[in-house]
Amino acid sequence: MNPQNLSEMANSIADFFAAEPVRADAVRGVANHIDKFWEPRMQKQLRACIAKGDEHLHPLVIEAMQRLGVPA
Repeated sequence: MNPQNLSEMANSIADFFAAEPVRADAVRGVANHIDKFWEPRMQKQLRACIAKGDEHLHPLVIEAMQRLGVPA
């Protein structure tokens, strides 16, 4: 998948969960969604985007991936 499309998809998920009043709930929501609905190949590509320092990724996406075991 195109990394830009992947980032946009992840950011859309983060935008949805950003409405949560408690930030921890938003991070958990993003992490749970990615863990449940994204195939491993997509998760691996998202990890690569984070490793490259993709500045377009929503901070909730980065925090969620850390929760899933991806170092910052």
